[in-house]
Amino acid sequence: MESINFVELKEENLEGEGCYCLRSKPNSHGYRNKSKWLKNQFQEGLKYVKVMENNKPAGFIEYTPIENSSRVVHGENYLVIHCLWVNITGKGYASQLIKKCIQDAKKQNKAGVIVITNPDTSWTPSKDIFIKNKFKEIARAPYGFELLVYKLGEASDPYFPNDWEERLHIFNDLTILRTPQCPFVDVATDNVMSAANKVGIKATIIDIQDREELLRISPTPYGIYGVVYKEKLISYHRLTVHSAYKKLKELV
Repeated sequence: MESINFVELKEENLEGEGCYCLRSKPNSHGYRNKSKWLKNQFQEGLKYVKVMENNKPAGFIEYTPIENSSRVVHGENYLVIHCLWVNITGKGYASQLIKKCIQDAKKQNKAGVIVITNPDTSWTPSKDIFIKNKFKEIARAPYGFELLVYKLGEASDPYFPNDWEERLHIFNDLTILRTPQCPFVDVATDNVMSAANKVGIKATIIDIQDREELLRISPTPYGIYGVVYKEKLISYHRLTVHSAYKKLKELV
């Protein structure tokens, strides 16, 4: 008989349960950074829930109050879904995880739940599952980003900044902006650094320290990772060394 249960990660069970992403490499720098980041964020209201099928991970959701979110969106009293991923499809696990987040928002008297999607990358959740669960798209930003919301009251809508082009002008040198929210950021950074070495240019890494800085300089709504060179966005997700090399070579 199939066994299904939901496990909420907390500081006391994090080491034993482990987070979902990069779980096959628990000793990697990215995974350790993610675990350290989670311990701090649990104290700020972040929730990380795994769905387990027969004691094996089948998917997870991560969400947090907007005041501590890694996504570049403005609003008051919302929860923001960072990640939603299921590896066993067709059983409704994604919808169940979304509904758990909505229920939590109701318990906390939140204005609603926000998620940012993008059809051009698997680094953001799929838009379709949120539309199915009665989220509504209310805004778009450059590079394919979409702002969806499930409102629980009459509060003001969340919104994107409107200065994306101006943000790119801050960076002429090759710059990698990142936070430890995603464990794959470490690999993504290494690939760009390797490509930069091949091209013969120097890269600067900015480890974003807080939400104020994130809202001010992140080149995209995704927030946790961005690569800019000569005032152009190179990427907001992981590239292979070869792909990064091609993009940089074109601008040298």
